Amino acid sequence: MIKKKICLLGAFAVGKTSLVQRYVHSIFSEKYHTTVGVRIEKTQVRANDTDVDLIIWDLHGEDDFQHVRLSYLKGSSGCIYVADGTREKTLMTALNLKEIAENTIGEIPCVLVINKLDLKDQWEIDPLVLDDMKRNGMMIFQTSAKTGEVVQQAFQLLTRKMMEK
Repeated sequence: MIKKKICLLGAFAVGKTSLVQRYVHSIFSEKYHTTVGVRIEKTQVRANDTDVDLIIWDLHGEDDFQHVRLSYLKGSSGCIYVADGTREKTLMTALNLKEIAENTIGEIPCVLVINKLDLKDQWEIDPLVLDDMKRNGMMIFQTSAKTGEVVQQAFQLLTRKMMEK
């Protein structure tokens, strides 16, 4: 069995924990729980005809970049950077965390998730910015942890990309 570690990084309250709970347990809770430190979940998936044990590290929300626990990133095979579509500044936080992670552990497969698709009419993130990022090679998913929309696809694509490395 192959083991792969994924880290979820993003600002406070973007939906990291909700995305993990939706993906691993197919559940969503309206109750907000602040992650303190790191929460680790495990699940088994099949990718590229191989069984994979995913160890998913849900890192506490981070807006002050100096406090990222860089040691949490060690051994990661992939990262999911999460932004909240209703709060434009969370996209910059996610991109800054991506830069910090790459400076710490090098380039590894990653995806950018813009969460809260169920609130699309309240989004502040400019779709043209996302289109530009896609043209520059960023894999971007618009998800809803609440409805489950596109959550599986984001994790599955990242897992396939990690298996190719």
